[in-house]
Amino acid sequence: MKPLTLLLAAALSVSPALAQMNHAGHAMPGMTAPQGPDLNALSGRAFDRAYLSMMIAHHQGALDMARAAQPRLKDKQVKAWAAAVVKDQTREITLMTGWLGALGGVDSAARSHMQGMMAGMVAPLKAAANADRAFVQGMLPHHQGALEIGRAHV
Repeated sequence: MKPLTLLLAAALSVSPALAQMNHAGHAMPGMTAPQGPDLNALSGRAFDRAYLSMMIAHHQGALDMARAAQPRLKDKQVKAWAAAVVKDQTREITLMTGWLGALGGVDSAARSHMQGMMAGMVAPLKAAANADRAFVQGMLPHHQGALEIGRAHV
């Protein structure tokens, strides 16, 4: 299993952990943290809808970063990582969108919350003198939260 796919699988398998975290600790320069849904108050389908709505927006943030970086990347390995983000997370968004549809559709509040957290991630990348470094420095904290959730709640 590829690292990005493994990351999603870990995050999806421990989704109740997000109810405890409510994404409060997930921030990086340029990201805002609007008030999100109280995942602790949700269960069953309502929790699943909120969680998937947030994760799709989270993945879209990574896609936006990767697509913005690709034309400026010079390092072969970083180019490969950006291409993997685009390929894998596009596929994962499609998969999660299907699950979300079966659950009744998007939870608008949850999606908006995560979109707000992802806002501002692309601009610093575009402005960076070294796109390779900026992409990696942006992606590390972007995905670190899911790794921590996976380790803490497995």
